[in-house]
Amino acid sequence: MPQAATRFILPHVLARLSGLELLARAVVEGFIAGLHRSPYKGFSVDFMQYRPYVPGDDLRRVDWKVYARTDRYLVKEFEGETNTRVHLVLDASRSMGYQSHEVTKLDYATYLIASLAYLAVRQRDAAGLVLFDDEIRQSLPPRSSKGHLQTLLTALDNRSLGAATSFDKPLHTIAEQQQRRGFIVLVSDLLSDADQLIDALRHFRFSGHEVLIFHVLDPQEVAFDFDDIMHVKDIETGAKLLVEGKSARALYQENFKRFQHRIARACGLLGIDYTLITTDQPLDGALFEYLAARGRRHT
Repeated sequence: MPQAATRFILPHVLARLSGLELLARAVVEGFIAGLHRSPYKGFSVDFMQYRPYVPGDDLRRVDWKVYARTDRYLVKEFEGETNTRVHLVLDASRSMGYQSHEVTKLDYATYLIASLAYLAVRQRDAAGLVLFDDEIRQSLPPRSSKGHLQTLLTALDNRSLGAATSFDKPLHTIAEQQQRRGFIVLVSDLLSDADQLIDALRHFRFSGHEVLIFHVLDPQEVAFDFDDIMHVKDIETGAKLLVEGKSARALYQENFKRFQHRIARACGLLGIDYTLITTDQPLDGALFEYLAARGRRHT
C-alpha cells in the first residue's frame, strides 16, 4: 500500500485527528485507494467486498496481490445493492482503558468501529451500534443513511469507560432482540469469563447470525515484556498483585496462549471469524479481515 495511504491507518497518527467522521473517511478511503488501483478492465473501481474463489469464477477477478500476501484466493466483488444488517458491538468496559503506548484499547476499538461503520454505509449496508460493559449502555438500530452514520459516530465520540466486563447479559440480549439474521462484529479485549463468551457466541449462531470477532489487546498484554518488580492492578476489580516481571513472563504467556487457543478453537467450531489484533498495528489488516468475512457470509 502506498505510504501516503498507509499513514492514515497508523494508530498514533489517527490519535491526532479531530473528529471520528474525518478519521473514518481517511482510514477507509486511504485503505481502498491503496488496495484497489484495479488492473482489471470492465469492472467498476468502486470496490465492494471480497469473497472466496469458487471453481468457475473468472481468474481475472482474483486479487493476486492479496494472494501473494495471504496465500488465499479471493475474488473482488463490486458495487451493487446489499441488504446486510451489520451490528457493530463495542466493549466499553473498564479494562479497555489500558494502554502502554499512544492509544488505549478503547480508542483503538473506537477507530476500528467508526471505520467499519463508514465502510458498511459506503457499501449500502445498514450499520448499527451497541456499547456494553456488564450491560448494554447504548444501542442504535442498523440503518444505511448518512444521517444515521453521523448519529452513530457521535455516539462513539461520546463513549466512556464503563464498569467491569460481562458477556452474559449483554450479548444474549443482543441475540434475542435481533430477530432478522445479520452480521455481528464484536470488538473486545475478551478479558472476562470464557464460558460466558462461548455460550453467547453459540446463541448468536443459533439465531442465524454470522459473527466476526476482533480480539483487541495492548502489545504488553500479549508479550508481557516487563522486567522489574511491580504491583499489577486489575483495572476492573482494583485487586493488586506483587509480580517480578521477568520471572512471571513465561507463565503469563503460557496462560495467555491457552486462553486465546480456547477462544479461537471455539470460534472455529462455531464457524465464527476470529482475529487477534494489537493496538500498535495499522487498521488495514482489520478492514481486510472484515471485507473477507463479509464476503463469506450467506445470510
